[in-house]
Amino acid sequence: MARHFLKASVETCHWGFFDATLPAAMTIQSGDRVTVDTVSGGPAHLPPDGFHVPPELMEIHARSDRMLPGHILTGPIAVEGARPGQVLELRILDVSLRQDWGYNLIIPLAGTLPDDFEQFRCVNIPLDLKQKVAHLPWGLELQLHPFFGVMGVAPPRNWGRITSLIPRSHAGNLDNKELVAGATLYLPIFIEGALFSCGDGHGAQGDGEVCVTAIETALQGTFEFIVRDDISVPYPRAETPSHYITMAMEPDLDQCAIRALRQMISLICEITSLSREDAYQLSSVAADFDITQLVDGTKGVHAMIPKSIFVK
Repeated sequence: MARHFLKASVETCHWGFFDATLPAAMTIQSGDRVTVDTVSGGPAHLPPDGFHVPPELMEIHARSDRMLPGHILTGPIAVEGARPGQVLELRILDVSLRQDWGYNLIIPLAGTLPDDFEQFRCVNIPLDLKQKVAHLPWGLELQLHPFFGVMGVAPPRNWGRITSLIPRSHAGNLDNKELVAGATLYLPIFIEGALFSCGDGHGAQGDGEVCVTAIETALQGTFEFIVRDDISVPYPRAETPSHYITMAMEPDLDQCAIRALRQMISLICEITSLSREDAYQLSSVAADFDITQLVDGTKGVHAMIPKSIFVK
């Protein structure tokens, strides 16, 4: 196992898109660990004087091509030998803050209530890196639980260049707050090398992410990359130390729930000897179906079932 570091820079970041033809910023072996720096936000989101702004963010603002709106992503990371049909097991070993501020937006004609708020609003949110607390501008404190809103592999080559805003089968803008340090994400691989990128750092987020943004901030993550050819995952899945998670993304929230449920039934059948009928009923009595996000063009639902119920 080798250890690598990928710094955020003009050369290693792509702004607003996934693309199977994008050259790799780094090539690693299966089993390697990579620590990745990310940055977040455009010039309009910068804090007032007195806060730490990663210097590479200003250079990215000045020099990077961009597909807007969208996220600044670090990568892609190619895993040597990874090929279509395999699965990338991404172990999220650590997620930490890189700066002492974040921001949150209201964007007219966007979010869960697109017609209710007519004015653009950007609030700066000071972050206490030692206490891991956000000091909200209306006087409240919020415990931080940092995670990456965007983690994904390159999409199929014939999709071309796609926006980073909309989550799809390659994952991308999942905005799943369960994917903190200690979680593992399983992604289907569509092209050689997998080409993993991440960004959209979140200091904290509620399920739904209702006004379009979480506490957006710069993060550093450490990941372990394992290429699997002994499992089949047609759609992103995850697990935490305590739960198995299936996910679905659709414009219609009802269809999200249906797809997440079908994925959960399949998962239960894979890890047990239960029939589909058993798994359906078990999902009804033991699984929770949560709204991941409501604001990314396609909505998200994730289903969670405790691992403990499978242990005798």
